[in-house]
Amino acid sequence: MPADERFAVRRDRARASVPRPLAAAPAPSGVPLPDGLALRGRLATGARRPGTPRGSGRGGPGSRTPRTGRGGGPRRTYERARRAWDRPLTAYYVILGSSLLITVLGLVMVYSASMIKALDISKPATYFFGKQFLAAVIGGALMLLAARMPVKLHRALAYPILMVTVFLMVLVQVPGIGMSVNGNQNWLYLGGPFQLQPSEFGKLALILWGADLLARKQDKRLLTQWKHMLVPLVPVAFMLLGLIMLGGDMGTAIILTAILFGLLWLAGAPTRLFAGVLGAAAAIAFLLIRTSPNRMSRLACMGVSEPDPEGGCWQAAHGIYALASGGWFGSGLGASVEKWGQLPEPHTDFIFAITGEELGLAGTLSVLALFAALGYAGIRVAGRTEDPFVRFAAGGVTTWITAQAVINIGAVLGLLPIAGVPLPLFSYGGSALLPTMFAVGLMIAFAREDPAAKAALAMRKPGVRWKTMRRRVKERPSGER
Repeated sequence: MPADERFAVRRDRARASVPRPLAAAPAPSGVPLPDGLALRGRLATGARRPGTPRGSGRGGPGSRTPRTGRGGGPRRTYERARRAWDRPLTAYYVILGSSLLITVLGLVMVYSASMIKALDISKPATYFFGKQFLAAVIGGALMLLAARMPVKLHRALAYPILMVTVFLMVLVQVPGIGMSVNGNQNWLYLGGPFQLQPSEFGKLALILWGADLLARKQDKRLLTQWKHMLVPLVPVAFMLLGLIMLGGDMGTAIILTAILFGLLWLAGAPTRLFAGVLGAAAAIAFLLIRTSPNRMSRLACMGVSEPDPEGGCWQAAHGIYALASGGWFGSGLGASVEKWGQLPEPHTDFIFAITGEELGLAGTLSVLALFAALGYAGIRVAGRTEDPFVRFAAGGVTTWITAQAVINIGAVLGLLPIAGVPLPLFSYGGSALLPTMFAVGLMIAFAREDPAAKAALAMRKPGVRWKTMRRRVKERPSGER
């Protein structure tokens, strides 16, 4: 048989082997077809459904359906952000990341703001930066240590830390041992260029001891009685406040008072009791401010835009000048004008003003956003735990850092009196940086103690992940995987 004929036979056989769609048989008169047969007949004959536009079949222009899994606008973006925030390790990463970013940016700004001050006292330009960097390294080790310590060990250290802090605060008031810096008798000389301010460690001591005390009383159901809620928490706090006020440091006393109120609030103090303690503290503060000309002058500098002819409110006015000259993106790192002797304490209490001058509004808003993220993550840790000690301690640390940041930034902006407190993790000062970084490590440890976070961290270990992957691979009948 010729090749052309063999090819024609094969083609006819191939066509005959392809199944053809069955056409719908016409229904007898008056007898309707069942729905399934009628639909099958329409699909087989290519008839389109009523109301379906032409070209909407397979491959037509109307065959693609809109995708809802991507995009979706602001609503979907908000839902994604909310789901990401609800993940078990979100608070852990936010606390760790925001605190490290604040510390690193603080080191950069300390170097930029303090170089002129260091040269003015005949020191190298990196004098203050070197001391701050050493304190940051030690503080990082303390933060890592606190983050790895179990909660039981933190509770066990509460009483020793409180007793050592009280002893050092008493030692400060002994003539010949304590030192006076800027009119405050709150320092101990450690030798060389190093000094220690024990009152900064008093904040950490009050938080740990107060959280342990309130947790034990809550376990015994004693916090429903006002005497158990106040005693001995309030007397010990007033003892620490008295030792601090003997040295004249009212700024630290304000932060300690905020921590006390935070602990009472978390313990569920009744409104009358809370208002009574708040009223007593306000009356004492008013008396202390009224009897001190220095504190009255600071109170009078709120909201000023220029110094008076006698030189009063100089620091407050030049802090506003520094912020105003920064603009949107600042004059650049190292290009500040106010740090050349115009603004006192540019690397400590008023470092936020130098940040605004050199980095502009974008830099100051970034610092505020980092503090807001750190505070919100601390509230999340305190609100999601079942352990009362963790709730009280995390709430106390969050109150401490946020209250101190608000007081410092409010003073720079002219909204609050100048209290003389540093910006946490940001301003120069090793005595303030060390306990603050330990407190941040405390919150990291609490975030790791959450059961869901523990499970997520365990899944990230290489050994656990390998075992999990091996479990998911089923064995074949031949024994291969």
